[in-house]
Amino acid sequence: MTKARLFRLSVVLGSVFMILLIIVYWDNVGTAHFYLHTSFSRPHALGTPPTAAQDEDHEGLLDVDEFLEKLLSSGLRQNGPLNRKMEQAPLQGSSRPVLGNLEENVRGYDWSTRIARVSLDQEKLQAERRRTLREFCANSSFAFPAKERSFDDIPNYELNHLIVDDRHGIIYCYVPKVACTNWKRVMIVLSESLLDQGIPYRDPLDIPREHVHNSSTHLTFNKFWRRYGKFSRHLMKIKLKKYTKFLFVRDPFVRLISAFRSKFELENEEFYRRFAIPMLKLYSNHTNLPTSVSEAFRAGLKVSFPDFIQYLLDPRTEKMAPFNEHWRQAYRLCHPCQIDYDFVGKLETVNEDAAHLLQLLNVDRLLHFPPSYRNRTASSWEEDWFAKIPLAWRQQLYKLYEADFVLFGYPKPENLLKD
Repeated sequence: MTKARLFRLSVVLGSVFMILLIIVYWDNVGTAHFYLHTSFSRPHALGTPPTAAQDEDHEGLLDVDEFLEKLLSSGLRQNGPLNRKMEQAPLQGSSRPVLGNLEENVRGYDWSTRIARVSLDQEKLQAERRRTLREFCANSSFAFPAKERSFDDIPNYELNHLIVDDRHGIIYCYVPKVACTNWKRVMIVLSESLLDQGIPYRDPLDIPREHVHNSSTHLTFNKFWRRYGKFSRHLMKIKLKKYTKFLFVRDPFVRLISAFRSKFELENEEFYRRFAIPMLKLYSNHTNLPTSVSEAFRAGLKVSFPDFIQYLLDPRTEKMAPFNEHWRQAYRLCHPCQIDYDFVGKLETVNEDAAHLLQLLNVDRLLHFPPSYRNRTASSWEEDWFAKIPLAWRQQLYKLYEADFVLFGYPKPENLLKD
């Protein structure tokens, strides 16, 4: 019996080794560079430990996990000196971007210099944010959709917001309307996933916006299945265990206002066709609408904020398709009860949080986080924007986004939920 098990194990390990050799030599994403040098990556418990009653096939899979983990650790030892040398590279001079994109023209950049220092207060703040997240994820009396499922139960297509940088051992879950354009730029620079005339970008602001949001630019978890087949979930779990994982969030209602301003107050052909036309027909009783957004704007046909809120609350909306990522809840994008994040940043403190994070990642000498926008949607605008929204709608909207408020420590907006 023992010999048979050893034989099966050797066959499994041999097959895995051959597959990994192919990956190492032929994969063009660079995932063979399994070196990690973040200052606070650490192992996390990923579920209930296996029991003796589990079958032999499952034991074989655990052996595969152990083998892959050893390979990762081996990569760390082999590639560590290269990384240290790279970390010492001098910072490249920053140049202001050409603001050709309408959205960035409207917003404008804030070029004021802000010096943020890592302090005990920052450490305490992170500990508090992560503690809040863990406590409410573990609280059985606080329920929301998909909270209790395991990481294995998350479909691949729902993992498309987890961007992986294998060069530095970082995983970033991006939430649209939460500085994700600039964090994606940072990830491109770190992972060297995009070249300019054969040379990797060094300054995040040099990267054109259209390339930043091109999905082919980034290695995300949902692409693992195509590359690694049945080993994809094992690789994901190992990276989640070894790599530093971070996300940035924002007050949920302010994020909705920002999404509305960005996608419906500016001319956006895609969002006009996909969302504005149905909203105008359903909630404003318009017919025979123009086919282009420019014609609609000239005719004064724009989605109102109440139309947008009604669309979010309409039960028919998600029966047709999941929320668009710009207004989908952060917990649905980043799965914080299934993934133990090492760092939780907030847009409200983005300058301090970004400086803190880059130092913790040991990459602050390679780049700086790009400056923020001057006219970013402010929390103080909430009352004005929601003034014409019926109280019942506001209360329903809060229930829809309550998990984001609670998990990420945002206070309940009592002033909007009472007469």
